[in-house]
Amino acid sequence: MKEKFEVKPDLLKTNFIEVYGEGGEIRMFASPARINIIGEHIDYNGGKVFPAAIDKYLYCAVRKRNDSKIIYNDLFFPGTYTFDINDDFKFDKANDYANFLNGILSCMKKQGFKFPCGFEVLIASNVPSAGGISSSSALECGFAWAISETYGFNISRKNIALMGQQSEHEFMNVNCGIMDQYIIATGKKDTAEVLDCAKIEHEYVPLNLGDYRFVVMNTKKQRKLADSKYNERRSQCEEGLAILQKAGLNVPDLCSISPQLFEEKGNAIKDDVIYRRVRHCVTEMDRVLKAVEALKANNLKELGQLLYASHNSLRDDYEVTGIELDTLVDVASKQPGCIGARMTGAGFGGCAIALVHKDQTEAFIKNVQEGYSKVVGYQGGFFACSSGDGVKEIFA
Repeated sequence: MKEKFEVKPDLLKTNFIEVYGEGGEIRMFASPARINIIGEHIDYNGGKVFPAAIDKYLYCAVRKRNDSKIIYNDLFFPGTYTFDINDDFKFDKANDYANFLNGILSCMKKQGFKFPCGFEVLIASNVPSAGGISSSSALECGFAWAISETYGFNISRKNIALMGQQSEHEFMNVNCGIMDQYIIATGKKDTAEVLDCAKIEHEYVPLNLGDYRFVVMNTKKQRKLADSKYNERRSQCEEGLAILQKAGLNVPDLCSISPQLFEEKGNAIKDDVIYRRVRHCVTEMDRVLKAVEALKANNLKELGQLLYASHNSLRDDYEVTGIELDTLVDVASKQPGCIGARMTGAGFGGCAIALVHKDQTEAFIKNVQEGYSKVVGYQGGFFACSSGDGVKEIFA
């Protein structure tokens, strides 16, 4: 394994030639990480979420071959994975990250796309893996866009996102929502997106943070979404919805329930755990709508308070935080220049975000690092970020 360093497009091309040799047309693509500003665990409950693509990218270099062979390499992970484009792709744990790529190819073939030849790929990422800012979705969507463009399939950005989700469901056996793939496929610099997960529609909202920056705070606690209690939470929400529908509430999903309506009808749910799961979905949806309005009104203080409220709900009602994420948010909240913080992503490790004044960013990172390591016994990872573009071809 090579020592990790910041990947640049020209370095990727140089390394591609080192691995595969000269010749042919090498095309390069970039796929962003994402943060979700607010709206956690409601994308699969019919809610609206508020993510943004950020300027941390996974890169994918592709070149067609003269035969039907497929070769995958990653700049930082050992091992070469070789397949044939005519293979009937199946999940195999031994294939590691190649499963994400084969899952996309499987979806493409099911949809009738034809491959006249094989290809070779080199992946290199600046996105922390298993860090809660969606490294796997960046891999899926970046690869899907690269293959679509290389072979002239002209798959739309929306359908790239849906294909990434389909691959997760059918190939990786992870019952994920649509948010991660969607923002990575459709994101635009200097904006966030209000994504309606029930209708699969989005609205761009200018991301004007003025003198503030989002700081991503990585717990460095490794966790895999499929191994987490994600599927359990999802089934609990489905149970809560079924109870409310049986009690006469005519709604298609939990996020169609207003806080006022939940106040009136929520007592139909007798199980305290199920009640709290549903309450999180209802109140989080309300916070998303308020956060969008706060950002449109340049009211960053209000946005910051909504971030804290979101984290509290994820900690107490949805129970997906844990000591690492709670420590990050607690220590962050005590720092000068920080006006809001919360976990982002699936939870159970991964990342939190904080909204911090740009002049305080360096001191903020130093102080939170010290406070965090004092509690958990090891260091986290920190970086300030700006918004970024969705999947795109790059040139070097």
